[in-house]
Amino acid sequence: MADIVDIAVTAESFKTLVAAVQAAGLVETLKSPGPFTVFAPNDDAFAKLPPGTIQTLLQNIPQLTRILKYHVVSGKLLKADLAELGTVNSVEGSPIKISSFDGFEVKNATVLAADIEADNGVIHVIDTVILPG
Repeated sequence: MADIVDIAVTAESFKTLVAAVQAAGLVETLKSPGPFTVFAPNDDAFAKLPPGTIQTLLQNIPQLTRILKYHVVSGKLLKADLAELGTVNSVEGSPIKISSFDGFEVKNATVLAADIEADNGVIHVIDTVILPG
């Protein structure tokens, strides 16, 4: 089975996420045994950001790294696990609210595809870049 990074690289909808993970130096971390739960914004999610945001983040690696780490949780948590928990703590350190009442949402993002299993965790595709705070 492929790891989280390999799945993101081979999927056509994560080009921006893959570039950001590479710029932040997080590739090796996300290729490690983990396991990790990743809330992966697709390219359309990044396109929703205000113009120039991605370029600004690529010039501010500490801020980019913080935002990317906010999309990662330690452990392999499937949709059913997340629904029971209601809140999880990101690797960045801030809590992430999970809602499964009307669909499946992570903070202010809708989960478009859940439970994409990887060798070192699971990916949940989201439609919005989530921010700590």
